[in-house]
Amino acid sequence: MTRVCLVGTEGTNLQYELLSRETARDALAAYDLKEPYGNTVAVETVSLGAAVALLNDLDWYLVRFVEECFVLEPSVSETEWLSRDLATAIRNDDIAPEDTGRFLRVYGVEYPDTDDEAGPTDELPRLVEPMLVTRTDEQIPEYDLRDVDETLLVRVTEAEFGA
Repeated sequence: MTRVCLVGTEGTNLQYELLSRETARDALAAYDLKEPYGNTVAVETVSLGAAVALLNDLDWYLVRFVEECFVLEPSVSETEWLSRDLATAIRNDDIAPEDTGRFLRVYGVEYPDTDDEAGPTDELPRLVEPMLVTRTDEQIPEYDLRDVDETLLVRVTEAEFGA
């Protein structure tokens, strides 16, 4: 299964914005919506083509309410996401999957502070400050913008990297 994750813009409630509009709600009706990070919406699709088609169907809403779109395609990588532009380029056979992975956007993942006395929290982890890095010899520079619990890797096109 190919996964899609939409990251909402600061100050919006992404799930509300998408589901309160009939066209977006209809496009998402066939999917089980998840929220893996704060202010995100994630779905599973049957293929890379279906993921790109869904993003195209939602384009009007993505421009207004979404900061980033990620696609996780297992045939390309089990752990590294693709930007929307890169996923589209792979789907259109403009870039071969094996030619991706050099240019990355690395997001920090912060988990909410848990106070042992207060018990578990309902807050979700959140994505913070992306850092652009270039992979060399299979090595990825360490995320150093802030102290984070883990990172999320997103492969991007060369044009996105230079922008």
